[in-house]
Amino acid sequence: MGVWRAISLISLLADKPVPGQPGPNHPRGRSFDAESHPIKHAEEQQTQYWVDKAQEKLLTKLAEEQFATKNKAKNVIMFLGDGMSVHTVTATRNLLGDSAEQVYFEGFPYTGLSKTYCVNRQVADSACTATAYLGGVKANYGTIGVNANVSRYSCDGAANEEDRVLSIAQWAQAAGKDAGLVTTARVTHASPAGVYAHIADRNWENDWEVANGKCDPEQTIDIARQLVEQPVGQQLKVILGGGRKNFISTTVNDEEGYPGKRTDGRHLIRSWLDQKREANVSAHYVWSRKGLSLVDLESTDYLLGLFANDHLPYNGDRDRKRSQLADPSLTELTEAAIKVLSRNEKGFFLFVEGARIDMAHHDTFARRSLEDTAEFARAVQKARELTSEDDTLIVVTADHAHVMSINGYPYRDQEITGLAQLADDNLPYTILSYANGPGYYSGYNRAEGRALLKEKLVADTDYQYPTLAPLDAETHGGDDVAVYASGPYAQYFSGNYEQSNIPALMARAAGIGPFA
Repeated sequence: MGVWRAISLISLLADKPVPGQPGPNHPRGRSFDAESHPIKHAEEQQTQYWVDKAQEKLLTKLAEEQFATKNKAKNVIMFLGDGMSVHTVTATRNLLGDSAEQVYFEGFPYTGLSKTYCVNRQVADSACTATAYLGGVKANYGTIGVNANVSRYSCDGAANEEDRVLSIAQWAQAAGKDAGLVTTARVTHASPAGVYAHIADRNWENDWEVANGKCDPEQTIDIARQLVEQPVGQQLKVILGGGRKNFISTTVNDEEGYPGKRTDGRHLIRSWLDQKREANVSAHYVWSRKGLSLVDLESTDYLLGLFANDHLPYNGDRDRKRSQLADPSLTELTEAAIKVLSRNEKGFFLFVEGARIDMAHHDTFARRSLEDTAEFARAVQKARELTSEDDTLIVVTADHAHVMSINGYPYRDQEITGLAQLADDNLPYTILSYANGPGYYSGYNRAEGRALLKEKLVADTDYQYPTLAPLDAETHGGDDVAVYASGPYAQYFSGNYEQSNIPALMARAAGIGPFA
């Protein structure tokens, strides 16, 4: 009786205006003619359509509860969409076709929210968060793999073993599993460095940066050296990403003719290959998509792929600049990593980062950020297709949010990257905008005030979306971020919790580390 009364109430309210929203005569509703935006989904006008969708979801949830996998997770794959706020995922749905679409991982059975703050900052960076979601300990802004006893820029901050934070990659290795990482950033960047490094400043990726920070590079070991020379990094079976410059000298050019950043004369790529040769294992170094395609992944013990001098390109730019033949996609790198790591019968831990979601936001390149989120989702889908829900836990989350918002009352068929209605000054504004960042002057100039924006202008991929406050780079946001889980013990990841709980939940599911 109660259910049908609720349904009747929905029917009564269906044709009534929503309080607080502009009606057809409201000035904010005048910009677009409703006649030019007919309803494309006629079934959505019927009450029964929404009742049926709710019923379908209830049945799905009941089935999930009944058949929740309680096997131990042989494999754990953590996907990190850097800066992938809830707003970013929502906007990506529209980029994929419609607000009712699902980004692939939104279909995972369990969803939660994690709190992302650092010990000393309300709004986090990618360094302190990496320590949290990979090591289970919250830390200070800008530091990696150390606890909050270590302040940023402390030369000997990582020297005390009791202040180092071990990552879930180390826990997996100690349990006889293999571990690896994939990123579209430099492999020494803040997020992937959380897998293997302990350092008081995320910028110390090479020896020159350490010296520039007034520390001795022979005492404060840079991140690239830690990857090649220290135990967790040495034992990583797969390392795929960018950042060749941090592994070679300023006097050496890489395969594409770009010089390195190191001043100590080390060639860490050669050092890595020499180590593997001495260990008499099958190891390959590749720097291009073609080189990767020539590797027999099923017979490879160790794989190092550095596909750019700096970061890998934005995924949308791979298409626009027709570099797909040269530059691998995140999906392709993920597939290669899984094939190598799957050789271990005891299982593996894999960290996969879609790094350029974040970088596009910092430049207020909203379109590029959504394109990289779509590619990130394809990589998650590929991983789920290559593995079994019975023995492989996949966790998808973000390290922090961004300050992009979705504005106005756009029609369903409007592109999310386009213009909303007119504001009170009779000028249009973008559906997506930022609280701060370099796009300030895209929407405002001192001579004329707010700029007259046109669809052709905002359709340009290089358009920087407007901001409220001018900054050289847009900042992160302090919002909670979503966590999506599929596979053994995925039910652990529902609710709201500290970001530092995530590795404990993954480790418990896999039976490894201090939470086994």
